[in-house]
Amino acid sequence: MTTPTTKLAAVNSMLSTIGEAPVNSLTSGLVDAETAETILNEVSRSVQASGWNFNSESNYSVAADTDGNVVLPIEIIRADLANSVTKFRSSKNEYVQRGNKMYDKVNHTFNIGKSLLLDIVVLLDFELLPEVARRYITVFSARLFQERVVGSDTLSAFNRNDEQAALFALREMEGDNADYNIFDDNSTYSVLDRGIGAKVINNGSSF
Repeated sequence: MTTPTTKLAAVNSMLSTIGEAPVNSLTSGLVDAETAETILNEVSRSVQASGWNFNSESNYSVAADTDGNVVLPIEIIRADLANSVTKFRSSKNEYVQRGNKMYDKVNHTFNIGKSLLLDIVVLLDFELLPEVARRYITVFSARLFQERVVGSDTLSAFNRNDEQAALFALREMEGDNADYNIFDDNSTYSVLDRGIGAKVINNGSSF
């Protein structure tokens, strides 16, 4: 019976690219295994930071603390004022993420003093990722691991082919799950909705 890829299985897959025997745990003490796990964590953070449907949330409310600071939970790696708030505003977004807090660019302060509705990207544990994402991260990590430890151009070429196929699969899943639509784009919507507020002249037409 097959099961989703675990972090240990990913590390062992990476070890196999340099001909290293698998380990029984992530605390084996083997230097190559520790290096592989470090690279796996780096790649996972990098891939997830791009923001995918599976690790993004809209309209996430974060309250200000007693000092007026909007401090982000530790698992949030990207945050922006929610699209539902900014969608029909002509002014620029005045709140941005700096470190683990939101910053008011207009008033030049962290003391925002109110809760903010945010669109966020969350860093998930490896085992919480969908299998397609685990596969891509594992293959990507395996290539980097091999290049850093062995440095074989031939092996790297083979790994790149697998990596490309895994990325295509991830993007396909993203398209299926996110249900993207051209009308979700604000620029498109503004063109289609340009009749709002139009002046009406005597014959009923508008301009």
